[in-house]
Amino acid sequence: MALAGYAGTELGDLGFMPTEPQKLQAELRQRNLTMLAAFVPVDLSDASAHEEGQERALSVARLLKAVSETPFIVLSDDNAKNPVRLENAGRIEKKHGLSDRQWTTLTRGAEKIARTVLDETGVKTVFHHHCAGFIETADEIERFLANTDPLLIGLCLDTGHYAFGGGDPVRGFERHAKRIWHVHFKDCHPEVRKQSRANGWNYFQSVRNGIFCELGRGSVNFSEIVRLMRRERYSGWIVVEQDVLPGMGTPLDSARRSREYLSTLGL
Repeated sequence: MALAGYAGTELGDLGFMPTEPQKLQAELRQRNLTMLAAFVPVDLSDASAHEEGQERALSVARLLKAVSETPFIVLSDDNAKNPVRLENAGRIEKKHGLSDRQWTTLTRGAEKIARTVLDETGVKTVFHHHCAGFIETADEIERFLANTDPLLIGLCLDTGHYAFGGGDPVRGFERHAKRIWHVHFKDCHPEVRKQSRANGWNYFQSVRNGIFCELGRGSVNFSEIVRLMRRERYSGWIVVEQDVLPGMGTPLDSARRSREYLSTLGL
């Protein structure tokens, strides 16, 4: 990441980076990287999963707080757990969604985790919508935000997942600008999306076929999003999230190309 020209990083899967605070801090300082956030998936529509998810979020938040001043927990529904959502990612219909009771379970669970993490560690929470999870489409994102406390949970707008889920990331940013505390830049390949819909691919098949391409090679209008960010005086981080699977190239080269693309946008 440092070699590719980036200034910060998220934690990644627990154990990918050191989990002992002093060692993690030393590795970050050696590369002049800032720790930004950590992704914490929880099966939010299942109340029995909330307690374990909360403890995991607390553990990660304590690690983040030890090495960073203003990190985020990036909370998400645990994607790909539900077979219907897994098989229909990118073409979700209302019939694939949650019942009103399940919605209440999900939103109250998210709020409880966010409140506990904030109270015990001072770390704030953003919610990451994710294809193959229960919060994927623009309408589902809208409902989640409408039913959660805007002072307690912000939005992590992921441009690639927003596009794959059938929405326009530019409109998503316009609609939710005041709620967006964290941003993931990810692109979505329009031809792969068409193939995914035509062939009925599940989420993982779409990923393996390159649905999330390098920045600037897909349908996301990043220049317009950057314009809106400046207009709205967005002051948070932009995290480049790039899926590089075997046969798709090397992570370093991919990261460099995406960083070079960002420089053409003045970033």
